[in-house]
Amino acid sequence: MDFELPETALAVRDGVAAVAKKYDNAYWSKCEEEHRFPTEVFTDLADGGWFGISVPEEYGGGGQGLLELAVANETLCASGGTAGTFFYITTPGFGAMTLTRHGTEEQKQEILPGLAAGRTQFCLALTEPDAGSNAIAISTAARRDGDDWLIKGQKIWISNVENADWMVAVTRTIPAADAKPRTNGFTLFLIDVKEALAAGTLSYTPIPKMGSNILKSSQVFFDDVRVPARNVIGEVDAGFGVLWDVLNPERILAASGGVGSAEAALDVAVAYAKEREVFGRQIGANQGLQFPLAQIKAKAELGRLMTYKAAWLFDQGKPCGNEANVAKLTGAQVAWEAADQAFQTLGGMAYSKEYPIERMFRDARIGKNIPVSEQLVLAHIGTQMLGLPKSY
Repeated sequence: MDFELPETALAVRDGVAAVAKKYDNAYWSKCEEEHRFPTEVFTDLADGGWFGISVPEEYGGGGQGLLELAVANETLCASGGTAGTFFYITTPGFGAMTLTRHGTEEQKQEILPGLAAGRTQFCLALTEPDAGSNAIAISTAARRDGDDWLIKGQKIWISNVENADWMVAVTRTIPAADAKPRTNGFTLFLIDVKEALAAGTLSYTPIPKMGSNILKSSQVFFDDVRVPARNVIGEVDAGFGVLWDVLNPERILAASGGVGSAEAALDVAVAYAKEREVFGRQIGANQGLQFPLAQIKAKAELGRLMTYKAAWLFDQGKPCGNEANVAKLTGAQVAWEAADQAFQTLGGMAYSKEYPIERMFRDARIGKNIPVSEQLVLAHIGTQMLGLPKSY
């Protein structure tokens, strides 16, 4: 058993770190304050090929896997860009990983070179107003119309629509009430976002939100969006298996972002604890502050190991659902605990925008709810790993 990262992952870590160090906490806080997409760092990462890591080499990418992608995401978040995790979840995750595994040759040739070059962005449309954690109950429907499909329905909390060129839309081609088994009747489509917006059949409304305002999260409305049959991902009615190859990488990338975000908050807390003196000594010498930070550092190390294991399993084509859920749970918890304890370490100054902790605090909280709630992850662990009876 070898716990050393492969040379490819080490190269990714060093390359992303070299870009990220040019953009300090003040940069990310300014983008958050202005609700502005961080175009400069995004372009820098794209130009370096750091979003095309998982695109196969024949389409212009790095030919690597989810492990390298997770390392890139962790590194970016650890630099202070805690909301930057959405960069990697939306485009390399929803886009490159999905098409590499399940796209047709035509889809790959059309889209993957743009993903590799960082020119093309993605979003995923799954969550609905009445079907959040219970994805089985989605009602957005696709129906045949000649050689095309028409999509009608509504989604919510869809991130990055405003920047996306393509959307992976999760639909029902068999209504949930008629599907046997319940997982039958899912079909995933590629929607040309700009084309559908121009046609007036797709629209979106941004949701005012607490944090991660470097990109928008929106309600999305489908009013008979026309999609050619060639844009089906996988097979019609058999998209649930494809969906899990979207959701497991999403959870693993969310976990890596959580671990990186924990490290970012710890960096701020530790630096302050070394500099701040009260009663004639550095406050970091007080075990009441030191021990909680040490505990969180230990949890971050454990979260990193499980995240890397889950990513490695996915890359090997092995089952990774249990590991992805445990990694996501751990990453989200340690990101929140780190931000909360950093807040406590800085005292009243944490409430000031002079320090980035108030931003990290807001970014970290949502991780306990997305992309899957902490309670559902625990339910999965209870039923699938412990064999306990279902409660739902």
